[in-house]
Amino acid sequence: MKDEDFTGIMEGIEDATAFVQGQQARARVVAGPDIKALRKRIKMTQVVFAKTFCLPLGTVKDWEQGRRQPDAPARALLTVIEENPEAVQKALSAS
Repeated sequence: MKDEDFTGIMEGIEDATAFVQGQQARARVVAGPDIKALRKRIKMTQVVFAKTFCLPLGTVKDWEQGRRQPDAPARALLTVIEENPEAVQKALSAS
């Protein structure tokens, strides 16, 4: 095992211990965009939104129901969709 792997494991244990004890840990959860509100604003169903933006339907449902949060690349895509959904649709339909 590499030293940095061991260090990462130990930091995770320290964070978990701090959390259980009610202390603030180093880790932060980054809240994703409100996908349901975005989808309703651009007037799309979950099925149409998923198909239009090449996303798995189950993933869209999981995001909306809070079971999962979009990762960094998905948050970036969703940010662009929020700003200009037509441009994203055009770019994805061209490929």
